[in-house]
Order: sequence, then C-alpha cells, then structure tokens
Amino acid sequence: MCIAFPGKIVSIDEENIAVVDIGGTRREVSLDIIDEEVSSGDYVISHAGFAIHKIDEEMARENLAFLKEILDHETY
Repeated sequence: MCIAFPGKIVSIDEENIAVVDIGGTRREVSLDIIDEEVSSGDYVISHAGFAIHKIDEEMARENLAFLKEILDHETY
C-alpha cells in the first residue's frame, strides 16, 4: 500500500526537477510525468520521486492537516 501526501512546489530547475515542501520536509521530484503544467506555489502528489498529479490548495491543506494529526498522535 502506498500513501501519498501533497507537496507545495518551492522551485523548479531547468532540468524539470521540482523541490517540494511536505509539511516542512523538502524533497526533489521529477516533473517529467505530471498530468498537467505546474509552477511554483502549486501542490502536487508525488510517488517514487515523480510528481504524478496536481491538486488544488484546499485539498492539499486538508491532507496536510490530516498528516499533522497522524504525526501528533504517533506513539513509539
């Protein structure tokens, strides 16, 4: 099973690699297979190092709030 959370695009370089911020953690993802055009400030879902889908900000914020809730209640 795979769980994906949205990341906000912080920057995009000339090689089509984006830096995305997911709840304060930044990762690089390729934009080579994304389903529509994106730019800095957009939210994307990524998997295995590739952005695969653009989502709207409202949906992204709901999902990030859910991620925060999970992490706040995590016990080890």
